[in-house]
Amino acid sequence: MNKLVLTTSLALVFGLSGNALAQQQPARGGFQGPGLPVMTVADALKVSDDTPVKLAGKIEKSLGDEKYLFKDATGTITIEIDDDDWRGVTATPESELIIEGEVDKDMFRDAEIDVNTVTLKK
Repeated sequence: MNKLVLTTSLALVFGLSGNALAQQQPARGGFQGPGLPVMTVADALKVSDDTPVKLAGKIEKSLGDEKYLFKDATGTITIEIDDDDWRGVTATPESELIIEGEVDKDMFRDAEIDVNTVTLKK
């Protein structure tokens, strides 16, 4: 019985101290500097499968099942944004967005963009 109490107490102490340490550490940053250049939808349609892309434009409408019709001055493309990739961004058809992701080409359907991040254009 004493071993059970001691083990439980130690687990609580180490668990609480670990949380306190995690809360004291500053948030980790990442790379700050040049990234992908913004390209057009027309350019994105020409690149090969799995090419990273960054596009600026607007979402015209929802196509259902996490898919949307994305448009810029050069054309439209279907994009897929998983619910957790929105990261708090709320968009309307008037919202100027920057999306980053990869081109997804399949022999039996048109090219799409698998979106990783969505941000409002500044």
